[in-house]
Amino acid sequence: MQTWTLVTICVLLGVIVRWGVSLNPYSGAAKPPMFGDYEAQRHWQEVTYNLPLQQWYFNTSDNDLNYWGLDYPPLTAYHSLICAYVAKAINPEWVELHKSRGYESYAHKLFMRATVLVADLLIYLPAVVLYCMYLSEGSPRKKVSVLLCTLLYPGLILIDYGHFQYNGVSLGLALWAVLALGLGWDALGSMFFCLALSYKQMELYHALPFFCYLLGKCFKQGMMGKGLFLLARISVVVLLTLALCWLPFLSDPGQALQVLRRIFPVARGLFEDKVANTWCSLNVLIKIRSIVSSDFQLYSSLACTVLAVLPSSLRLLTKPTFWQFKLALVNSSLAFFLFSYQVHEKSILLVSLPACLLLSDLPLIAIWLLQTSTFSMLPLFLKDGLAVPYAVTSLGFLYFSVYLLSPLKRCKEEELRMGLYRKMLFCLPKRDLGCVVRWKFYISVLAMVALSVASVATPPPPHLPDLFPVLISTFAFLQLLGTFVYFNVVQFTEAPGKKSQKKSN
Repeated sequence: MQTWTLVTICVLLGVIVRWGVSLNPYSGAAKPPMFGDYEAQRHWQEVTYNLPLQQWYFNTSDNDLNYWGLDYPPLTAYHSLICAYVAKAINPEWVELHKSRGYESYAHKLFMRATVLVADLLIYLPAVVLYCMYLSEGSPRKKVSVLLCTLLYPGLILIDYGHFQYNGVSLGLALWAVLALGLGWDALGSMFFCLALSYKQMELYHALPFFCYLLGKCFKQGMMGKGLFLLARISVVVLLTLALCWLPFLSDPGQALQVLRRIFPVARGLFEDKVANTWCSLNVLIKIRSIVSSDFQLYSSLACTVLAVLPSSLRLLTKPTFWQFKLALVNSSLAFFLFSYQVHEKSILLVSLPACLLLSDLPLIAIWLLQTSTFSMLPLFLKDGLAVPYAVTSLGFLYFSVYLLSPLKRCKEEELRMGLYRKMLFCLPKRDLGCVVRWKFYISVLAMVALSVASVATPPPPHLPDLFPVLISTFAFLQLLGTFVYFNVVQFTEAPGKKSQKKSN
């Protein structure tokens, strides 16, 4: 009873922090002609409510795709339609066709922020609570500590409540899928992941681990017996779920193709602002954008992504345990973020979700990765006037996670599972690698604080206007690349002890 009281307090604290961030001026406020991502979400409500479904993804006189055209899968559009019905009932001006563009009022801001919070309360927050309480390792106190740190992760809060997004819906559905798989409900987990994928196409970052884990389980159970039955059951669930989500667009092949064109905008090119991935960082030294054709950029990023994600996926396919699955989720999402095509800053949230799943197992590295992911989006936060919420939530997360999870006391070489590192680096002095990692963490945090302060307080040189965004993205990239190597090495290291193995399926 006392444990669930603490859980309730954690959830309330998470809600309070979220609502506090939402009081900040919204993304794009009073900035014509596009008015930011807040207007994008409002405009989708306008479009889905006033236009027939067949026009949602097509450029028409009533639907200018250059003005925040829908570019997410159907489940996002259905969500916008539900919100639009509520908005229409409260104030028809909020979704009036054409006339509502750039609409700004205090009441509408409260409504839009409330839609994000309600979505979190219905989908994301319950999934976090159940995962932490039933699939995290350790005592009830430790589980509550992991829960609080996950709920206070600043990246998701700042993007969804400051920059204005609904990432909590797709991430929440993906977490429900992880929870179901962890409890052995494979068909249910497959359904939830299909829903996540039908809400935001970026969930492809997690698709290979789900596929390899489930297929590996089928192979393990025998493809002539239980394994074949499990594969057939999962296949039916996946096909039915996707068919129901996409049903209105499947009657006309042209409709379905247009949706696919909108959600995979290859024509936009390889680069999306200053992102902490390989291509943006490499472009600082070699002007890829200028010397390499668009087609070659596309094929190169595809090849690099496949090569980066392949070792982790094959390892999971041959060893389909829940521990390997969690590591593969981190490795796959990092591979996609670092090497894939058209990566946005907020795509790092797809890395952050599986990192939260490892807060109990590898707290120091998970906290480091989560802190870096938030830092990598700093230019986006500053653009939206979120400097103060960024500082408060980042410091709060760092304090609570270090205080509650004691990661600096759990960074011995064995606890960080760096045995394979020791074999690979046999030529180095016989010192504890955990001590090296701890000092790197200290230096990294200090560097992130220094760059954050400099970005806010120091004007860049006139001839280098993008100096701080480039430094931030490059520094974050180097840390993310190191983390990617680390988690791949850990995945090929010996499995954790029996205590962790009890979560294996």
